[in-house]
Amino acid sequence: MEKDSLIVDLFTGCGGFALGARAAGLSPTLAFDNDAILTSSHSINHPNTKLVLADLSKVDGSDIRREVGGEIVGVFGGPPCQAFSDIGHRNELDPRRSLLGHFFRLVAEIAPAFFVMENVKGLGYAPARPDLNRALECVESKYRILGPMILDAADFGAATRRPRLFIIGYDPARFDPLTMADIEARKAQPATVRAAIADLQFAAPIDSSDAFDHWHIKQRGRPSKYAVALRTEDCTFTGHRRTVHTPKVVKRFEKVEQGGVEAVGRHPRLSWAGQCPTLRAGTGNDHGSFQSVRPIHPDEPRVITVREGARLQGFPDRFRFHPTVWHSFRMIGNSVSPIMSKAIFSLIAERIDLRPRAQVAAE
Repeated sequence: MEKDSLIVDLFTGCGGFALGARAAGLSPTLAFDNDAILTSSHSINHPNTKLVLADLSKVDGSDIRREVGGEIVGVFGGPPCQAFSDIGHRNELDPRRSLLGHFFRLVAEIAPAFFVMENVKGLGYAPARPDLNRALECVESKYRILGPMILDAADFGAATRRPRLFIIGYDPARFDPLTMADIEARKAQPATVRAAIADLQFAAPIDSSDAFDHWHIKQRGRPSKYAVALRTEDCTFTGHRRTVHTPKVVKRFEKVEQGGVEAVGRHPRLSWAGQCPTLRAGTGNDHGSFQSVRPIHPDEPRVITVREGARLQGFPDRFRFHPTVWHSFRMIGNSVSPIMSKAIFSLIAERIDLRPRAQVAAE
């Protein structure tokens, strides 16, 4: 059951981070982003969250408080990370670098009981650490800070290796203590690729009246617990259209062993018994329209589908992305794994004091 609280989701994208918050009972009231494409299905997936398309560098905490209409308990989000990525250019002139500071500025202006920030590992490396330290100066006097820490989605039960940097801050007057030991205690065995996507091989296309491709798993069997938790009741879903490769590419893919890497395009081949490597987002038109390399299916000579990528990341089958494969993978690649998100927010839900601040201060 969702708690009666006011939570704000900054840089929401398609809302993968928010799925975990909802699953833990901390459903966001308000979400912000400036990308109309990455948020195109937000109202379908998060019908009870109001989405505001805005440049957060031009938004004040007072604007957000006024929009919410009450005392904000929590703020979370993942500021755009490409400027800090360990595989990117790390361009010091990239304007997206400043959005990290704006996240913490907004936290300081809103003064919630807690905040959670997610970003790439590269933000913790020496070249980017001054940016992070300056940003944290906005909040370190008011909050107890846990992190920066590197957490991997697979260590919380997802079927993908996705190490990311997290920082959690909390007001000790409204929040019980939280430690790294508490987080370690929530870790679980990673799911395998087989557990995540094997049942999708038995899906068949069905007619639809919208722009999405629709599918139905008809074959009976015993899907894994992981798959059961993500399936819809009627076993239908979207986004499973296969990529049609040239005969030359198919031949190259056929030669790659599970766990190996294709030599030309550098596509890794998934292993049924292992985990998927990090699924990365491509870039939009404003940054060159680059598409990230997608893994090859363990058995079939093709790259994985959108739904297979979503399953590996931990998205439920009811979740809609975008009618196009490219934008769908941008959504998935930019998202926090909902499985890891749920683990983090479950800890927060157990420790947060949801009484109004004035009441807490009076006691």
